[in-house]
Amino acid sequence: MLDVSRESHPIPGAAPLSRQSDATLTEQLAARFAERIRARLLAPGARLPSVRECARRHEVSPTTVVAAYDQLLAQGLVEARAQRGFFVRAPLADTGAPRLAPTPRSPLPISATTLIRGMFQPPGAQPMPGLGTLPADWLDAPLLASAMRKVSTQLGRSTLQYGEPAGEARLRRALAARLAEHGIAARADQIVTTVGATHALDVVTRTLLKPGDSVLVDEPGWSVEYARLAALGLRVLPVPRGPEGPDLAAMQRLIEAQPEAAKPRLYVTVSVLHNPTGASLSLQSAHKVLQLAAAHDFAIVEDDTYAHLAPTHLPRLAALDALERTIYVSGFSKILTPSWRVGFLAAPSRWVDRMIDTKLLSTLTTPSMTELALAHCLEQGLLRRHAERIQRLLDAARSRSVELARSHGCRFAAEPRGLFGWVDTGVDTERLAQRMHDDGWLIAPGALFHATHRPTTLMRINFATTQDARFWQALQAARAGLQPLS
Repeated sequence: MLDVSRESHPIPGAAPLSRQSDATLTEQLAARFAERIRARLLAPGARLPSVRECARRHEVSPTTVVAAYDQLLAQGLVEARAQRGFFVRAPLADTGAPRLAPTPRSPLPISATTLIRGMFQPPGAQPMPGLGTLPADWLDAPLLASAMRKVSTQLGRSTLQYGEPAGEARLRRALAARLAEHGIAARADQIVTTVGATHALDVVTRTLLKPGDSVLVDEPGWSVEYARLAALGLRVLPVPRGPEGPDLAAMQRLIEAQPEAAKPRLYVTVSVLHNPTGASLSLQSAHKVLQLAAAHDFAIVEDDTYAHLAPTHLPRLAALDALERTIYVSGFSKILTPSWRVGFLAAPSRWVDRMIDTKLLSTLTTPSMTELALAHCLEQGLLRRHAERIQRLLDAARSRSVELARSHGCRFAAEPRGLFGWVDTGVDTERLAQRMHDDGWLIAPGALFHATHRPTTLMRINFATTQDARFWQALQAARAGLQPLS
């Protein structure tokens, strides 16, 4: 088998990739390989260079190479083989299938799944400003290891079987105590554990809704949530989100504009440290949202993913509503570790059994070991002390990131709070994202946070991963080559 990954120099006769070209580095690299494949200079079965080797040869970032290889995959020119790499595919004409016209080049989309894939970068890779996680060196690996060792000495025969359908009772009791700190009166039997907060959101929507139903969402809002709801076949009704909460007049008009059969059945919102703006729901807005929900008979999903990064006294809909029509969702990936994947929901008693049934159909039960370890962290105050340390680190990081952003010509469209900043760059951030991607930086353009695509000068940054002045210098250089968005 021919292995082009052993070549010791770039593609023969090819000029260096150009950062001044109208085409991105990703497009240029993909086009070069596509040309060689179509010219049979790379034979079927030939292995492309490894991502690292290709990046070294062409003086680009590994993310650019991965994106170029993804374009070749989409064009049907190469195939990916697990643990082995990328290989040239036999042309369709060789199999008797009609030859397709070459796929026109298009910019790599920075999508919700692109951001998710970016979460799986290897340890040691440079921080990615567009991602939603804390730096690994902020987290407390010894705390996690100690908690796991502690619970491993207490394991009984029950841990050799499937866990409880609703989740470990010990964790649900600890979670009920935690919720009481937010004024949410939830019994342990109203709590269902899940594989992370996103799974909890999925359990709720699959339980209460069917394809074609309408769902109110914040706009701007969480890009992954838009994609998830769309994948379930639900109609997304975006409600403008401001510093105090949703635009209540716009929400009222939107509800009343729907025919009776299409009235929204659910409102999904991040009430505290909203993603991407960092704003939190005011007490007055919270009361009015609940009044609208009662008047129009829809349920509310309160996503409190960032609870551990916020003061406990901020208003929660589930506390004001006493879990009558509100389902509270949260998790621990933003504060403890993304890899444990422990989330939960607290719901009105009348819906709990249905939520458990949906959970059983999707995951059977959830891992007992991690749930018991988390219970230990909650019971002993370990998580509280860890969260206090993270908040101090984040406060310092936010101050530095804000200073860097402003000194490099950016402004904030919302008051900087929590983990995320909503930054106005003055240029189209989708085009900016392409340029930054070529230099190895993954940013989150503002178009991702709108239910309907629209050009925007806004982007979301992670304060914890934007303290590097090199990022802001690269951003400033990339902006210089773009026209202001009119």
